[in-house]
Amino acid sequence: MNFTISEEQQSAQQLAQQILSDFTEVDKLKAIEHQQESFDAGLWQALAKAGLLGLDIAEDQGGIGLGFYSLTTLCEEAGRTVAPVPIIPVLVSAAGTLRRFASDTQKDQWLPGIASGTTLISAALEEYNNDDPTTPFCSAQKMEGGYSISGTKICVSRATSATRILLSAHTGDELVVALVDPRAAGVTLNPQLVSTGEIRHELVMTKVQVPTEDIIAVGSEALAAMDWAQIASRTALAAMAVGLCDKMMRITGQYTSEREQFGRAIATFQAVSHRLADCYIDVECLRLVTQQAASLINEAHPAESAAQIAKIWCGNVTHRVSQASQHCHGGTGVDRDYPLFRYCQWARQIELTAGSSAQLNGELGEAICAEYLSNVG
Repeated sequence: MNFTISEEQQSAQQLAQQILSDFTEVDKLKAIEHQQESFDAGLWQALAKAGLLGLDIAEDQGGIGLGFYSLTTLCEEAGRTVAPVPIIPVLVSAAGTLRRFASDTQKDQWLPGIASGTTLISAALEEYNNDDPTTPFCSAQKMEGGYSISGTKICVSRATSATRILLSAHTGDELVVALVDPRAAGVTLNPQLVSTGEIRHELVMTKVQVPTEDIIAVGSEALAAMDWAQIASRTALAAMAVGLCDKMMRITGQYTSEREQFGRAIATFQAVSHRLADCYIDVECLRLVTQQAASLINEAHPAESAAQIAKIWCGNVTHRVSQASQHCHGGTGVDRDYPLFRYCQWARQIELTAGSSAQLNGELGEAICAEYLSNVG
């Protein structure tokens, strides 16, 4: 499969690099960290002005329509700069799902605002002990003019400022995908501190009334929507991990080239050079499996297994590269005035979001076994 990107996609990636780098100097990141939800509104508007929030939004809805693969390059650059913006929950999980499964009226209502940066729609795909949005614990009851939804979602990004939050609930045998107003009656938002140091929210819903115009899909269409959201979100997390781990590796390479011991740079020590070589191999393998999944999603091909494999590598590589980087820094990496600690915090958050490597390994193995037995039978 050819993963070469077009000149237009390359230009978009280079523009993203420039904007994100300008807004993510250490002093700026430290200032943002003191805010409640660690969100850089200026950076978000700069990305919107450059058209980058609309990479995977069609031109007739205010985007530039370069597709999902281009959006993963933005995720990669966001990881490389640990940019405090909700690219995955807003642009992938929410906008990507709306683009593919919402009605034309709903697309016209929400997507132009997302592309222009004037509207934030977040997504709530995780629950306690459940990261599969196709089998939610939240329940929905059909009522006149819409649905009543009850249940709890966790780790919701930008919940207090989002116009709507995309989520799923079950009605018994059927699945419902809805846009919930976080200011509606029956909604309670409780702050949650996550591994990155930012505040996300627990979303508690008690008979929250959602009108028909905010119901995105029901039944098999809802199942397809949540399948896509999960696959795309896992792939986007892997893409973000590519940039994150590549940067951690390069920070460590520079540090070990300058840090001297016994009159020579520690990068010349065999144990250190081998450790960094392993990091390089890990990052490039993660890049390859992520590009495979992103390409399949971009072409609307089945990508469930590819996304699982990418997320398995994502969890393993973020863990190994983070650990190697800290070991090679010999303690300097935990200094909050030094950039590495932020990358390690993000690595841990990404590692455990949308399924751990151990969990996904088990699920992938069961799927392979089931397919084998069905073919044998």
